[in-house]
Amino acid sequence: TENEPLAFAICERLGLELDPCSVRKFANGETAVEIGVSVRGEDVFIVGCGSGSVNDNLMEILIMISACKYASAQRITAILPIYPYARQDKKDKSRAPITAKLVANMLTIAGADHIITMDLHASQIQGFFDLPVDNLYAEPAIIKYIRENSSNPEDVVIVSPDAGGAKRVTSIADQLNAGFAIIHKERKKANEVASMTLVGDVTGRECIVVDDIADTCGTLVKAADKLLEHGASRVVAIVTHGLFSRDAIEKINASQIHSIVITNTCPNEEKIKRCPKIKVINVAPIFAEAVRRTHNGESVSYLFRNVPF
Repeated sequence: TENEPLAFAICERLGLELDPCSVRKFANGETAVEIGVSVRGEDVFIVGCGSGSVNDNLMEILIMISACKYASAQRITAILPIYPYARQDKKDKSRAPITAKLVANMLTIAGADHIITMDLHASQIQGFFDLPVDNLYAEPAIIKYIRENSSNPEDVVIVSPDAGGAKRVTSIADQLNAGFAIIHKERKKANEVASMTLVGDVTGRECIVVDDIADTCGTLVKAADKLLEHGASRVVAIVTHGLFSRDAIEKINASQIHSIVITNTCPNEEKIKRCPKIKVINVAPIFAEAVRRTHNGESVSYLFRNVPF
C-alpha cells in the first residue's frame, strides 16, 4: 500500500484499474490482508515497496502473495521496484547474514512465480532465486534525461561514486560519447565515508554522479565537494532509488549539489516538497511495458536498452 502512486501510474499506462485490497493492522502490529476481488485462474501482479518501513512492507507483500496463492491465482508476479535488503548480498565478515538470499527464500515460499525489479544493488541476487527474475534498468531513462536536460551531453563527465558502479557509469558514458571518472571511497562503517580519491579529469566540466541508491546521501554530498574541489563547473546527481533516510534532505539542501534526479521507484512525495533540488524520472512506463510483455509471453529484453514511448 505504501507504493500506491507507482501502482496507479502503471495501471493508468495499461488502461487498467487497480484492484481493491484491504490492509490493516491488529493491535499488536500484525498485518492482515484481504484481496477484494476473485483472483482464481488470474495472472496477478503485486506492486511492493522496499523502502520506508521495510520490514512492514516486506511482510505485507509476502502475505498478499500467500493470499493470492491460496485463492488459486494462476501466476503471481511480485513487482519490487527496489529489492529489500539488497545491500546484504554477501558474507563480508564473520557471522554476517546474507539477508538478500533470505528474502528470496521468503518470496519463493510465499508463492511468487516471477519477480520484476529494477537496478538490483548486486546482479548476483538474481541467482538467489529458482524462479524467473527480470532486473529492469533505469539506464535508458537516465540517458534520455541527460540528453534532454544537458546543454551539451557530450561535454559532461559521468562519475561513479565508488568502484562498484564503474560498469554502470562506463556504459552510460559510452552511449553518450562522454568522459567518465571514478571516486574511490573508504568507509569507517555503514553509512559513513572516511575518505575519497578522484580518478579522472573533471576540470571545467559538468559532472553527473550516477548511483543506484541514495540513502543518507553522505556519499553524494562528499562526492560533490570533491568534484568541485577539482574544478568541476556543476554537479548533478542521478540516482535510481531515492531512500533519503535520516537527515538526507537537510544534507542535500545544504550541499553544493545543483540538483538530484531520482526515479519514482520509492514514494517520496513529502520529501520532494521539502527539497526543491529533487527532480523525478517516471519509470512507470517501463514497469507497465514489462507487465504487458510478461502477461503476453513476450520478451522484455527490449526494455534493457530502450524507453517505451
